[in-house]
Amino acid sequence: MAEALAGSPGTLPPPNDLNEILGPNLRRLRVKRGLSLERLARASGVSRAMLSQIELGQSAPTINVLWKVARAMNVAFSALLAQAEKATSAVVLERARAKRLTSEDGRFSSRALFPVDVEHTAEFYELRLAAGAVERAVPHPPGTIENLVVASGRLALSVGQEELVLAEGDAVRFVADVPHAYGNPGATESIMYLVMTYV
Repeated sequence: MAEALAGSPGTLPPPNDLNEILGPNLRRLRVKRGLSLERLARASGVSRAMLSQIELGQSAPTINVLWKVARAMNVAFSALLAQAEKATSAVVLERARAKRLTSEDGRFSSRALFPVDVEHTAEFYELRLAAGAVERAVPHPPGTIENLVVASGRLALSVGQEELVLAEGDAVRFVADVPHAYGNPGATESIMYLVMTYV
């Protein structure tokens, strides 16, 4: 996947908004773990130049790149997108202001449906997959569980060597610390809701 996001439909809102959050978070988490850019590049498989650009707010990565970085640092995916939230009894996550991550081709997108901060042990996402598209996910940290429901369309899910086909309304729970992929065998966009939990 190319290591960039654009501001076109199906992608993140204006990149400067995400970059202002992502860059400082990456640097803070990297330094806290005593990792140089070079060591993190080797551990994650993401180039040193790309990591530096992300930290400087000059480039925003795709979902796959963020997963590689989060996994290499052994942090929750949401920790990279964490933004300080004011303590209130209710937090509204406006759709228009949502941070949406996409694949390189823009056919897969993920939107966080929870206030992102480093304290979460569970994450809630809306996933959208274009007709005929396939999105391959790298294994998450050991013990990561995905609970997914298909809200509309169909889903061809592969988990390790297992192949499953889910129809609208079907749900699945699986251990996500193995390679897995989401495919849309239908003629219309698939919309799914995913709850990810960490041990």
